[in-house]
Amino acid sequence: MPAFELADRLVVGVASSALFDLRESDAVFREQGEEAYRAHQEEHVDDTLRPGVAFAFLRRLLSLNELSDPDDPLVEVIILSRNDPDTGLRVMRSIQTHGLPISRAIFRQGRSPYPFMTALNMSLFLSADERDVREAVAAGLPAGHVLGSAYADDPADPELRIAFDFDGVLAGDAAERVYQSGGLEAFRAHEARNAATPHDPGPLRDFLAGVNRIQRREEERRRSDPGYATRVHVSIVTARNAPAHERAVRSLKEWGVRVDDAFFLGGIDKGAVMKVLNPHIFFDDQVTHLESTSRTTPSVHIPFGKINEAAT
Repeated sequence: MPAFELADRLVVGVASSALFDLRESDAVFREQGEEAYRAHQEEHVDDTLRPGVAFAFLRRLLSLNELSDPDDPLVEVIILSRNDPDTGLRVMRSIQTHGLPISRAIFRQGRSPYPFMTALNMSLFLSADERDVREAVAAGLPAGHVLGSAYADDPADPELRIAFDFDGVLAGDAAERVYQSGGLEAFRAHEARNAATPHDPGPLRDFLAGVNRIQRREEERRRSDPGYATRVHVSIVTARNAPAHERAVRSLKEWGVRVDDAFFLGGIDKGAVMKVLNPHIFFDDQVTHLESTSRTTPSVHIPFGKINEAAT
């Protein structure tokens, strides 16, 4: 078999706990132990798992491979699991039943799978295991802890809507550190003084760059087929407002990435905006924001930077 190269693809790693609803199985593990869990998974190997928090997002992301040659897909999703291969059978059968084009997986029998992210060129790893996510982020890897419930997916809606916070997600957290030490006015003054200086990239800048590559492929498709409707829509939803908005916009341009929409909310509840924006996934570094958004939106906590240090 020829080597399958990952270098030019958007590669996402996902734990089975983020792709599927494993609450029942996890309860067996916590209450009865590993052997009971293994027996439970073997007994239910043919029972298809229900979609989890990241399911709709990943299904739609994978559907964008229609823009590429079947032998040269734009997107690759790989299972990274703490399960052993035997208990992972139910996950792989559920993937097949749901019709997801996922064929690659790593099963680690109780050990953390995230150390393989770099070897697999992953720009994102999603998991419901908070410990794995925090360890991955501490190691400088782009990982997120999924929160909330599965998206009520509408098959008639072809879009993929992705929303990002800015500081601590797309950008580093230097500005947030100024805010934490000096307050709001110090933050605004600092960002106004440094408006022309781009931020350092944050954990998910490269993931956004990969999404932008797919958007460029959509633009090529639309030029050759005027009837093609673009499907990927990217927004930033940030607590910044004027004058701190300018540095965020300039940073995106300097990094060579772009978004379709920007919401500079200045403290307005993000959850209220999410109800209208209706993204398939939202990334933020602050749990306080996600407590609101996760009620209606599949949300992902990126435990990056100083604001998350006290929780480690």
